[in-house]
Amino acid sequence: DIIGDRWTILILRDLTLERSGKFKDLQASLRGISPNLLASRLKRLEAAGVLERSFYSQHPPRAAYQLTEKGEGLRDVVREMARWGAKYQLDDQQRADFVEAVGEGVIGPA
Repeated sequence: DIIGDRWTILILRDLTLERSGKFKDLQASLRGISPNLLASRLKRLEAAGVLERSFYSQHPPRAAYQLTEKGEGLRDVVREMARWGAKYQLDDQQRADFVEAVGEGVIGPA
């Protein structure tokens, strides 16, 4: 139930692929998600103990999110899903773009 919806798994994808956990960077990566929906999903993941929030600016308040130990337990699952998607759902150019963005070591060879 925690990771069952589209946006939640994409948030976890970004965090497990070592992308920025800043709210603005997550929103830019997750094209189409509203700020309210992103905030809701992040709060739900934080309440479930999958993410933790730390503030990098107090004025104005700005937070970044990172995986907790519980969230780290999902890293291999999410990476395998990314590998599967890269192999079976992307054309050659999309796969090359994805590998360039995250690195070959993350998803492995096709």
